[in-house]
Amino acid sequence: MTTQEIPHGEAPRRSQDIFAQDQSFECLGLNPLIQQALDAKGFKHPTHIQAQLIPIVLRGSDCLGQAKTGTGKTAAFGLPALHLISKDDHLSVLILVPTRELAIQVSKELHDFAKFTGHQVVPIYGGQPIPTQVQKLERKPAIVVGTPGRVMDLHERRLLPYDRIKYAVLDEVDRMLDIGFREDIRRILGSLKQHPQTVFVSATISPEIEKLARQYLKDPEKIVTAAKSLTVSQVRQSYFRVEHWDKRPLLLHLLKREDPALTLVFCRMKRTVDEVASYLAKHGIDAHTMHGDMYQTKRDKVMGKLREGGLSVLVASDLAARGLDVEDISHVVNYDLPEDPEVYVHRIGRTARAGRDGVAWTFVCPDQGELLTAVESLANIEIPQAHYDDFVPGPVPVDVAGRRELEVQRKAASMESKSRDLLSAKPDATDATKFPGGLVPTQPPPKRLGGRLGTRRR
Repeated sequence: MTTQEIPHGEAPRRSQDIFAQDQSFECLGLNPLIQQALDAKGFKHPTHIQAQLIPIVLRGSDCLGQAKTGTGKTAAFGLPALHLISKDDHLSVLILVPTRELAIQVSKELHDFAKFTGHQVVPIYGGQPIPTQVQKLERKPAIVVGTPGRVMDLHERRLLPYDRIKYAVLDEVDRMLDIGFREDIRRILGSLKQHPQTVFVSATISPEIEKLARQYLKDPEKIVTAAKSLTVSQVRQSYFRVEHWDKRPLLLHLLKREDPALTLVFCRMKRTVDEVASYLAKHGIDAHTMHGDMYQTKRDKVMGKLREGGLSVLVASDLAARGLDVEDISHVVNYDLPEDPEVYVHRIGRTARAGRDGVAWTFVCPDQGELLTAVESLANIEIPQAHYDDFVPGPVPVDVAGRRELEVQRKAASMESKSRDLLSAKPDATDATKFPGGLVPTQPPPKRLGGRLGTRRR
């Protein structure tokens, strides 16, 4: 996400939490043509990660940067990339990202920053025909943004040589490791024999990321910022307590009652994505899907409709929606609360774009209190509970009612068994006045001290 000045009227404290207000982009020493693009976009103050990372990169140092989602990491590594390369350079910058959607988003943002420099930026990713990407590479772009698998594929075909690369970036390193790109990253970085200036950026830094940095970065400087996320600060968040079987009716009720402009609904599993979209469609809601099993051509069509304002509800999985950068998304629904709190921040960051406010609704089932607490701890906020009196929960499903009845019967049988055992126990002929409750030890304790008592005898 690129940074933007908070609109007039926003709380000063919120602005200070996000931006380094004592600095401007002009003082960072960027190329005047890059500064011209920033001025055209209305950018004035850098975020904290940008203010710290950009000068380090401009000095020529390797860097390991950590910052929360929504703090402007793309501009932090993208602006110095444009500054460091000359107009005639080609295939000089390689940026690795975890998903095809993020490759498209990052390349789009860099294209905007390169508006006056003349540099070409090309995204390459799986699912798009190889000949199409070959044509783009033949235009000798300066910057390539790609997913690891497709980058390796084109390199092995000798269509994407590494020998000209001056500057390499690994974006969202934690996510790349999470989805299994460990060996791909090692192969690519190990093939860069010229050891280009390298930058890692990530929302979290694990011991494995630290190990990668020690192996492939040369004397890197480490940056950890605690700045709040711009998107978290601008999103009005609330949660609904709901049973599992009432999620779809509640989602339908919210969409019809609030009539949001463009809603993004997040589900954990691809099967749930299809089920929710089908349910909404049956009830008159124009819902589309996006998940990993879809062909790239269909995903591109959905993205086209999304950007053109041709759909109102998109139901997606987390991986498929990574990198969605559409300014008109007004609402985000966490249909399934994620296990990882960072994923929650990624999700709600899809709204509140370009300085607008956004709305995030989260469905929390009775057994998910700990997940909600983890999200609140990460975002450093208390998410208020919302409730609509006109929503009537449905009846308990037959199978759920049956399981609950069996559980009640088990507990009752257990209590009855314990009662019978107590009643069948033989009465103890002891003096109840000498022992509490009449209970007298009938045998030695199972464990005793084995030592001898000390005496005065020497």
